[in-house]
Amino acid sequence: MSGQTTTRAGAKTLTVMPRRVAADPAVWVGRYLHTVAVADGACALAGGFAALAVRFEDPAPGRVPYGLFTACLPVLWCVSVALARGYDPRIVGLGSDEFRRVFNAAVGLTAAIAIFSYATKSEIARGYVLVALPCALTLDLTARYALRKRLHRRRRRFGAFMRRVIAVGHPDGVAHLITELRREAHHGLTVVGACLTGASERSQVAAVPVCGGLERIQSAVLDLSADTVAVLPCPELNGMRLRELAWQLEKTGTGLCVAPAVLDVAGPRTTIRPVAGMPLLHVDHPELTGLRWVIKGVFDRVTAAVALVALAPLLAAIALAIRLGDGGPAVFRQTRVGKDEHPFQVSKFRTMVVDAEQRKAELLAHNDGDGVLFKMRNDPRITPVGRLLRKYSLDELPQLWNVLMGDMSLVGPRPALPAEAALYGNYVRRRLVVKPGITGLWQVSGRSDLPWEEAVRLDLRYVENWSFALDLQILWKTTAAVFQGSGAY
Repeated sequence: MSGQTTTRAGAKTLTVMPRRVAADPAVWVGRYLHTVAVADGACALAGGFAALAVRFEDPAPGRVPYGLFTACLPVLWCVSVALARGYDPRIVGLGSDEFRRVFNAAVGLTAAIAIFSYATKSEIARGYVLVALPCALTLDLTARYALRKRLHRRRRRFGAFMRRVIAVGHPDGVAHLITELRREAHHGLTVVGACLTGASERSQVAAVPVCGGLERIQSAVLDLSADTVAVLPCPELNGMRLRELAWQLEKTGTGLCVAPAVLDVAGPRTTIRPVAGMPLLHVDHPELTGLRWVIKGVFDRVTAAVALVALAPLLAAIALAIRLGDGGPAVFRQTRVGKDEHPFQVSKFRTMVVDAEQRKAELLAHNDGDGVLFKMRNDPRITPVGRLLRKYSLDELPQLWNVLMGDMSLVGPRPALPAEAALYGNYVRRRLVVKPGITGLWQVSGRSDLPWEEAVRLDLRYVENWSFALDLQILWKTTAAVFQGSGAY
C-alpha cells in the first residue's frame, strides 16, 4: 500500500501503516458536512439565547412565544443555509463561497421573518431579530472558519481527507500540477497517477506513476481507486472525446474537472457563456483603476496614519535600540522601483551594519537566493537587534510612512530594487503596474523561503486578481505569518 514505511528495531523489521481517515470522499465529506450542520444549529441556538437575554427579561404573555421561536431557530437557520446551498460538497474547505452563502442565508432568513411578521401581523420584536440573527451569523462564520482550519491542518499533517486524482495532459503540465498540489496540500487534492498525451515512455512524472496514455484513464481510475480526474489543456482531448470521458466516469461516480488554459485567474474574472452550443470561458480584464482603487488608496493612507500614531512608542523604542547597538542611524533608506517603474525612497529600520552595501560583493558567492534576489540565511552583516526585527518583520514598520506618502500600499507586490527591475522580462514587469506593498501573497506564503519563480507567480496572481476582500484576507494572514517568524532572514 502506498505510504507504507519500514523501520528496523534491533533484528526485527517493523512495518508501520499510515492511519487512514475516511479515505472515501463520500464518507468524509458527509461526516464533515454533518459536523458543519450541527455547528450551524448550535450557533443559531446561541444567537437566539443571546437575543432573549438582551431583549427580554420576562417575555410578556400574549406576545409571540420567543422561547419556542428560539428552539425552532436552529431548524430555520439550517434550512435557510441549505436553500442558499451552504452544504454543497464542492465548497468544502476552499474559497469564499462557503462564507458568502452563509451570509446570504442570514439575509434571506431575516427577510423571510420580516415578511412573515408583516403578513400575519404577529409583531415579532425587531430587537430580538436584530440581535439573534447577527449573533448567529457571526458565530457561524467563526465556527466554519475554525472547522476549515482544522481540516487544513489534518490534510497537511496526516494526508487525511484528500481526493485521489488522476492527472491527464502533457508531461510538463502534469508535473506543474503535481508540484503545485504538493506545495498547497490544504486544497485536498493529491495526484496518485498520470495519463500522458503522445507517445511517452516515462514511467513517472514528478515521482507519480504514469499509467499510460489517454486510453488508460478509466482503468487508471479503477486500479488506483481514484475519485477525480483532472484534465489539463491538451488538443488531443477535444470536445467529443472529453464528453465520452465524462460519460465513462459518470458510471463509476468519478469526478471530472477541466483546467482552463488561463492560469492564476480568479473566479470573479471568469464567466462561462454558451455560444453556438459551445461553453466559452470569458475572461474579464483586471480592474486596475476606478473607484475601488480610490477606496483602496484612502483605506491605505488612513490605516497607515492611525498605525503610525498608535505604534509611535514602539517605533521610538526600536530606533533607540538600533542607535544604542552600534551608534549608526536607525532608519535605512534605499531606492526601490514603484508603480509604473517610478523610483522612490523606501524607509526601513536598519538591520545590518553600516557598511553592509560595501561588503555585499564579497558575499555574492554565498547567495542562498535564486533568480535576481540576493539572500543569505546567516548573513554576517545582520546585527543582533536586526535579526530580531527581521524575524517578526518589525523592520518594515517605517514603510507605513511610504504608504502615507502614496509611494506604497499596505498590500501589493514586493518593492523591487532597480538592479532587479532592470533584469525583468515583459512577463515579470507586469508586477510593476500596481504599487508595491508592505505585505502581500509572498509574505503569507513563505516569505524568503520561496523560490524566485514562485514569488513572481504570487505577485502576478495578486495583480491579476486584486480585490479589496483579497487585501483584507492578506492583512489577516500576515498577522499569523509575522508571529510565527518563519521564512524571514
